[in-house]
Amino acid sequence: METTLRGVGVSHGVAIGEVRHMGTAVLEPPAKQIPADEAPREQGRARQAVEAVAADLIARGNLAGGEAQHVLEAQAMMAQDPELMADVERRITVGSTAERAVYDAFAAYRALLANAGEYLAGRVADLDDVRNRIVARLLGVPMPGVPDSDEPYVLIARDLAPADTALLDPTLVLGFVTEEGGPTSHSAILARALGVPAVVALPGAGELAEGTVVAVDGSTGDIFVDPSAEKRAELTKAAEARKAALAASSGPGATSDGHKVPLLANVGGPADVPAAVEAGAEGVGLFRTEFLFLDDSAKAPSEAKQVEAYRKVLEAFPEGRVVVRVLDAGADKPLDFLTPADEPNPALGVRGLRTLLDHPEVLRTQLTALAKAAAGLPVYLEVMAPMVADRTDAKAFADACREAGLRAKFGAMVEIPSAALRARSILQEVEFLSLGTNDLAQYTFAADRQVGAVSRLQDPWQPALLDLIAASAEAAKAEGKSCGVCGEAASDPLLACVLTGLGVTSLSMGAASIPYVRATLAKHTLAQCERAAAAARATDTAEEARLAAQAVLSGE
Repeated sequence: METTLRGVGVSHGVAIGEVRHMGTAVLEPPAKQIPADEAPREQGRARQAVEAVAADLIARGNLAGGEAQHVLEAQAMMAQDPELMADVERRITVGSTAERAVYDAFAAYRALLANAGEYLAGRVADLDDVRNRIVARLLGVPMPGVPDSDEPYVLIARDLAPADTALLDPTLVLGFVTEEGGPTSHSAILARALGVPAVVALPGAGELAEGTVVAVDGSTGDIFVDPSAEKRAELTKAAEARKAALAASSGPGATSDGHKVPLLANVGGPADVPAAVEAGAEGVGLFRTEFLFLDDSAKAPSEAKQVEAYRKVLEAFPEGRVVVRVLDAGADKPLDFLTPADEPNPALGVRGLRTLLDHPEVLRTQLTALAKAAAGLPVYLEVMAPMVADRTDAKAFADACREAGLRAKFGAMVEIPSAALRARSILQEVEFLSLGTNDLAQYTFAADRQVGAVSRLQDPWQPALLDLIAASAEAAKAEGKSCGVCGEAASDPLLACVLTGLGVTSLSMGAASIPYVRATLAKHTLAQCERAAAAARATDTAEEARLAAQAVLSGE
């Protein structure tokens, strides 16, 4: 009998297939004591396992490239954390086996994060995956992970570790469903990059029996269990219609009556550029530069190394617009040479621009490198600062750009409610705004973007978030300046229409989402988008906002 479940759709498309469950987690190793003279051997085993797992994660990242590579390199750094390794060796010294010492040391660190209010809860899943991989290697058992199958299937998991998501084979994994995670979790971001339909935050997903046929709609978040032939036909027809619309859509982003909405790509480094060019991106709306700094968390990359990497991206978009975000360190992207290790709550502490203003030499080197990388190129370079709170922040950043001799537009990211509320003041110092909707939602609702339990508050359809976006866009219009969106909200085609109606002037997203957004915008006039935006803001919940906008745009 057909039943319908509802999670959070995070990657477009429809997948119909049999359920296969993720491999089970490693069992807890026995707590047995070892003689003191065996401690050196066990410590050696532990070190070898840690290095092997770190090397495997880096190798997987190199194969995957792009966003996945940066995530997996961060996981490798987690595996090699010197404090964790010191705790492992201490536990072995007092009698634990290598596998038990690893298990207990990671458990202690996990508890520390949880007790700190789970501000790094999104990294707890990554931490568990690293632990499981190290323990599996020490026990000599298969790594937890994607099941072996010769037939295509829908993957079900409690959560998907980046190491598993990064190397999913789209010819076998038709789609995936997780019990945990949110719309901006690593799994969601990587699913969109792969173009695999995905639904997250579905309680009870693990109870779906192996072999059950399900239909996954990654756009709506609906899961149809044992779908009828009629339902399968309906979903397949809708998917084919979407595919046809995508094939027919090309060129610059615009509404049906010609209102231009440039569609830009979010990129994490040169490896992401080919997909962006292939998708027809009109430029880059968010060039994340953290990938250069994560290679070695002990020191900043040289100016020469930065120039080389930046130029590769700038050269790919001749006469296009490339918006570079300077280093956003802190919170879930700690760097040993920049961020304090003892901050009680890094998400609300020294991160983003605050970190760079505390280390002006790092900011100066990056801005100088960007100036040199852009020299002689016809690209339209724009540079923006993350985590701008007020006009004082904006002025400090603009002054630093001028002092570095940067010939580019200077902008500010709107990720903190204060920046949205005082956007017109900030625009006295900078030339454009870019809304980072992931963090803006997190700080607006006090809801960690990595915690599935509060995923409803991370939903970019929340009317309060739409109000802040509207305030920013209205301020930019009043000042004759631009206001784009570079958060994951832009990747939702329906929401892209609403954002356009709110006055947003450009949309930036993962390359895989650009054709969907282009095709949807092309079906509606600017006036329809404005009416849909007004209807969404007049509601009280995210679901009501989505339905209200849908009703307007479908002509109901």
